[in-house]
Amino acid sequence: MNKKYLISIIGPTAIGKTALSIPIAQHFNTEIISCDSRQFYKEMKIGTAVPSSEELQAIKHHFIRNLSIHDDYNVGNFENDAINLLDQLYQNHHVVVLVGGSGLYVDALLKGLDDFPKVNPQIRKQLKSDLEKNGLIYLQEKLKKLDLETYQNIELQNTHRVIRALEICIGTSQPYSCFLKKSAKNRNFIPIKIGLMADRNIIYDRINRRVDLMMQNGLLDEVIQLRNFEKLNALQTVGYKELFQYLNDEITLESAVEEIKKNTRRFAKRQLTWFRKDPEITWFDWKTDISAILESIHRQMENINKMKEYRS
Repeated sequence: MNKKYLISIIGPTAIGKTALSIPIAQHFNTEIISCDSRQFYKEMKIGTAVPSSEELQAIKHHFIRNLSIHDDYNVGNFENDAINLLDQLYQNHHVVVLVGGSGLYVDALLKGLDDFPKVNPQIRKQLKSDLEKNGLIYLQEKLKKLDLETYQNIELQNTHRVIRALEICIGTSQPYSCFLKKSAKNRNFIPIKIGLMADRNIIYDRINRRVDLMMQNGLLDEVIQLRNFEKLNALQTVGYKELFQYLNDEITLESAVEEIKKNTRRFAKRQLTWFRKDPEITWFDWKTDISAILESIHRQMENINKMKEYRS
C-alpha cells in the first residue's frame, strides 16, 4: 500500500465517534488527529467531552488539550499544524485517523481554506459594541440575513465565531461561506470519509444524558475555576456560557443545564446540515459493527488502487 489515506470519522456530537476511532486506529496500527476545536484547550476537559484516560492510552492522540484558553488559535493555525503533523506521521504510517465534529476544521484539513481578506478593524469594534448593546441574538439575526449558510452551520453561541463571520461579510460585501468554497488545495493523502448517524430522538437522548453526566462529573466546578476568564474566545461556547450566566445570577442552575442541552441539540442539528451536503461520506448507523465499517474502508481503498492502475 503506497498511497496515504486519512480516514475521517464525522457525525453529530455524542454519536460515538471517539469509540469508533479507537478500534479503527488499532486495526491500522496508526494514530489519531482530533479536529474538535473545543478539545484543544487543557483547561476545558469536562465540558468538551475529551477522550477518557483509557482511550488516550489506547492510541496516541494529537490536538487534545494541547493549548491554553489564553492562546490565540484559529482554523488557519490548525490547518498548518495538522498538515505538518501529517507529513511526519506518513513517514511511518500509510493511514491516519481524523476524528471530530467541527465541520469547518475537517474541511480545512481535507480541502484547505483560502486566505481571508483583511477588513477594517473598526468593523469588529462596532460589532462588539452591538453585542454589548443589543445582545448575541441581534448579531445572530444579522448573520442570518447576510449569510444563511454560515448561520446554519456554525456554533451560534460562540460570539467570537459569529463576530468573525460578520466582519468578513460586512468588510467584503460577500458571504463568509464563499471563502470556504474555493477549489480544494492539493493534499498528499486520500480522504476516506466515514459518518455515524442515528435517529434524531436517539441523538438528542444521548446529548441529554451526556450533559447530565458532565454535571455529575464536576462541570460546574470546572466553570467556576474559569470564571475570571469568561470573556476569552475559547470559553464562548456551549456548556460554559450557560453556567457563567448561572454564576452571574442571570438564570437558575436548572435553567442553565436545560440551556446547555438545548444549545447542544441545536449544534448537533447544524453539524448534520453541514455534513449531509458532502456526497463523499459513507454513512453508517451508530450501532453498526466495526467489522462492517472496516470492510467498507478496505473496499474503498481497493477501488482507489484499481482506479489508479486503470489510469496508468
